[in-house]
Amino acid sequence: MSRAKQIITFGLPKGSLERATLDLMGRAGFDVREDARSYTPAIDDPEIQVVMLRAQEMSRYVELGALDAGLTGSDWVAENASDVRVVADLVYAKARMVPVRWVLAVPEESPVRRPKDLEGGRVATELVKVTERYFQSHGVNVKVEFSWGATEIKPTLERLVDQLLSGAISVEQAVDQGAVDGGADAGAVQVRGLDAIVDVTETGSSLRANRLRVIDTVMTSNTQLIANRAAWQDEWKRAKIENLTMLLQGAIEAKDKVGLKMNVPTAALKEVLALLPAEKSPTISNLADAAWVAVEVILPGKTERELLPRLKRAGASGIIVYPLNKVIH
Repeated sequence: MSRAKQIITFGLPKGSLERATLDLMGRAGFDVREDARSYTPAIDDPEIQVVMLRAQEMSRYVELGALDAGLTGSDWVAENASDVRVVADLVYAKARMVPVRWVLAVPEESPVRRPKDLEGGRVATELVKVTERYFQSHGVNVKVEFSWGATEIKPTLERLVDQLLSGAISVEQAVDQGAVDGGADAGAVQVRGLDAIVDVTETGSSLRANRLRVIDTVMTSNTQLIANRAAWQDEWKRAKIENLTMLLQGAIEAKDKVGLKMNVPTAALKEVLALLPAEKSPTISNLADAAWVAVEVILPGKTERELLPRLKRAGASGIIVYPLNKVIH
């Protein structure tokens, strides 16, 4: 009797992490093809069924067993208090390969300098439970309100709608103002009667551009690969999830790195090796000409433009630089 086909259901996040995740999957060796009309895109691995879900919901579906595993932020695992197996931390975000921060921010002109200065105030965020626990840990009583999506954008949108309905501005003025404001400003927070917001940021530039001042970090978050606990106990599913994790980690490790090959005269080898980063151990191979060796090493891509001319002047030739898809230790 033939064995039944085995498969894992794997959740990928829609929204802000979607593009970065699909790029990561591609570099890990998986071709995921989206269909705008379907939440189950095609993947070139018959043992994986992909489901696209909002990152905010992912951990709930994994905990309930609707998904065997998925990618989501540690912030949403914490927000949902989900009982899942954290298989690996995968440090990448929508713009850069760094963790993101949920920050407590106030208008620049606000007198608030510390969390305790918000006693009795109102704070808007999408990360309600985590924010409530944060203020409780500081012994500060505030009213935490849910705000869907990009928190700093919503106040200005509401202000523009109110002004339109009251006749204070025309449609043309509203369009112009929205374009100038970039969709948000500190004054809009005050219009809503809020004292602060808790929002996610990678660089803080959007908050600064909208005249909001960060006074504290509520939590730092990164993407995690999580698994359903029952699925993790299944030998086949666990092996499949571990293999997938290894490939994703290898793709992240290879990001912003390059491979470097070159031929070096043995007489110049010591000088060339001294130019390479000390923590790297290059591969050195003999060539047919005993007076030369081949040297190969992996380097951060940002060092390439300064290093290559120096290597050439030191005697290296036949220098080849190539991109990397995966680096697995």
